[in-house]
Amino acid sequence: MAHLGVPRGTARQRRSVALLATGVLTIPALAGCSSDGGGRVPVAMGQDIAPAARDRLADGSTLTWAIDAVPATLNAFQADADGATTRITGALLPTLFPLDERGEPRLDPDYLESAKVIEREPKQVVLYKLNQRAVWSDGREIGAPDFVAQWRALSGKDSAFWTARNAGYERIEKIERGKDDLQVRVTFSKPYADWRGLFSPLYPKEVTGAAGTFNDGARTTLKNTAGPFRLGSVDKDKGTVTLVRDPRWWGDRSKLESLVFRAVKPEDRADALTEGSVDVADVDPAAAHSVAQAARYRTGNGQPAHGPGADITPAAALRSWAVAHGSDEKAAEAAQKARAENREAVAAYAAEQKALNRFAVRKSLEPAYTQLALNGESGPLSDERVRRAVARALDRQELADAVLKPLGLAAKPPGSHLALAGQPVYKDASGALGDQDAKEARALLADAGWTTGGAVQKPGDTKAGSEADKKTDEKTDGDAEDAGKKPADEATGEAADQDKDEAADKAGKDTGATADKAADKDAKAADKDEKDDKASRDEGLYIVGDEKPGDRDPAPRALATAPAAAAQSAAVLRQVAAVTGEGATRVGTQDKQPGGAPGAYAPQGTAAPAPAPASNRLGKDGKPLTLRFVLPSGPGSQSLRGVGEKIVAMLDAVGIGAQITKVSDESYFKDHIASGDYDMALYSWPATAYPATDGRPVFAKPEAATDGSLLVEQNYTRIGSDHIDQLFDRAVSELDAKTSGDLLKQADARIWAAAGSIPLYQRPQLVAVDKKLRNVGAFGFASPRYQDIGFLGGQAAGSTASPAKGTK
Repeated sequence: MAHLGVPRGTARQRRSVALLATGVLTIPALAGCSSDGGGRVPVAMGQDIAPAARDRLADGSTLTWAIDAVPATLNAFQADADGATTRITGALLPTLFPLDERGEPRLDPDYLESAKVIEREPKQVVLYKLNQRAVWSDGREIGAPDFVAQWRALSGKDSAFWTARNAGYERIEKIERGKDDLQVRVTFSKPYADWRGLFSPLYPKEVTGAAGTFNDGARTTLKNTAGPFRLGSVDKDKGTVTLVRDPRWWGDRSKLESLVFRAVKPEDRADALTEGSVDVADVDPAAAHSVAQAARYRTGNGQPAHGPGADITPAAALRSWAVAHGSDEKAAEAAQKARAENREAVAAYAAEQKALNRFAVRKSLEPAYTQLALNGESGPLSDERVRRAVARALDRQELADAVLKPLGLAAKPPGSHLALAGQPVYKDASGALGDQDAKEARALLADAGWTTGGAVQKPGDTKAGSEADKKTDEKTDGDAEDAGKKPADEATGEAADQDKDEAADKAGKDTGATADKAADKDAKAADKDEKDDKASRDEGLYIVGDEKPGDRDPAPRALATAPAAAAQSAAVLRQVAAVTGEGATRVGTQDKQPGGAPGAYAPQGTAAPAPAPASNRLGKDGKPLTLRFVLPSGPGSQSLRGVGEKIVAMLDAVGIGAQITKVSDESYFKDHIASGDYDMALYSWPATAYPATDGRPVFAKPEAATDGSLLVEQNYTRIGSDHIDQLFDRAVSELDAKTSGDLLKQADARIWAAAGSIPLYQRPQLVAVDKKLRNVGAFGFASPRYQDIGFLGGQAAGSTASPAKGTK
């Protein structure tokens, strides 16, 4: 029996849905934002929230905030938790280490007096000292029993709990009470660098203490909370979740009397703003443009600057009046009717502009990047040389400019898969792959056997057993093994991968012939590194419950906590709700549909772009080099498809054919990205404050299952290596921040060299906000401080929410 999209199947089935949920893969929305000064690096942080001191804000108003849908669950640790879940629980429950503008976790003094590692040997021990005033809404103090209950629910040892994330919790050996319940000693069986990401949000023991309450009870209500707000009501018919002030809140009293989250589809946000039914809403570029235009509706002489009547000159108006009052009755009647209709249109448009002029667009860069994903499971892209050629054909700067410059944002492509500019572990490692170089791209393709005449040349035209064919076959076999199709202990593929990884660090700007030479030169160092990594694994660096194909260990594989990522997940989780088994992340050859999922193409009859001229198209064995480029077809994805068309043109210039296939937004993730039914695709990953934990499943080497399918976790490119996995494992177990960061930078360089994911640009963020609101808007990385949000002065003009007459 399935409950709200969460299957009651096997642990592996539940895990598959969980992997999709924590992936937070999103279809990128090309929203705009303004530049902060035109720096040379992308501004990953910063926020635009119109800050104001609390004493300037009115007391007692209601704010209405648009969300995509009423969340299916209020339990942030379940598979179908989404961005709305995160937004709502952020105002209700403790987050011990909220993120600042730079995406770094900072201790929240409302909940903690201190929290630090007090022992490293023989085992890591963290001591939490809780704020003595911190209590749940029923008056009980927040304490050790809540920590213990949450650990037991999320440790993965009890399969009765339907949990989507347990990374870090499975490393906890025990939790002890200190001198009282306000001191919590957490002892880890293995070191865990990202310990600050645990116990956030923290649920009361009444939720996490029993599987029934955890699985079902917390989905629709939270009776006990500990934040500036408590849950008032959830009305799915009206599409609202209402929060009200918590009278037991010990921190700064919330300026708002109530906070209403209203379900409004993204495409309906502009209408909602015009109607005045919301005060805050994430918007797309079209809606943002409408808001910006509303501020410029009237010219200096009071005439409309745009819309109906804006193009009527004084001379035209005079002629119209003359005809309407002339002697030709028929012409006068028609002119009078037209003038009346125009007056109605002008009045309606003016009212709309007046309503929209109540809002301002707050702008910041979203902590997420859009990437070109290359599926390395099969086909031409299973050859690393072809993937590198695709990457070297792209002008990432041109693509970033096309998206960001029209929006007033200085653009520079991201240089890391694991962090954004401004974060401590950020380092531009794109040199491991190299910049755009059409000549080098063609050379890589030629080395892989793709030639100008190859599209018409039959296999029989080549000499059997030629050295080129042998090299290509050997290379393909190695790549297939590295993708997880062969057991990891077969030494040839692993050694080849290790050599390529070491070469990536030495190669710097290029991983072509120079990288191969560097790999040979450092063969001994690579062997030593490999032995060290293998020894580390033997010592237990694999997290508890890490099952190999065929193992029957009941403990589940650790899943990413993704504390920052959940806020980005609304789009994908609506699609995940349709997944009821493990087919979406476990893909066998029998599941493939060469033509795509039935009914997935939209709009029907969409033609693929015309192929490049035969003289330019590369081929091999009589087959042209053509890649299937899958993109969403929805109205909100127009700009994304524009980026895709630019990519097609860039690939065409080096002889690679790319045919765009448009599919429905609903099937884009489930039927194509997650199932591997694509060669190339555009989608986004959020950045995180905990890349060692959250990045590993995204770039983990796929594992071969006994039935021949691949277990890909969240690595939808199907490209990974043992060495990358080992670097993540070492980084998450390293308590020295600098050493852990250095390991992550090494892992990122190898991810670049593997050429499965090519970051293109950081996503902008647009939020329409009532002009009288303060301390709310485009937060960037930072966590909202809900108690400080409010309207300036008295009642917010035009707001649907009237200030409360009194306070509770």
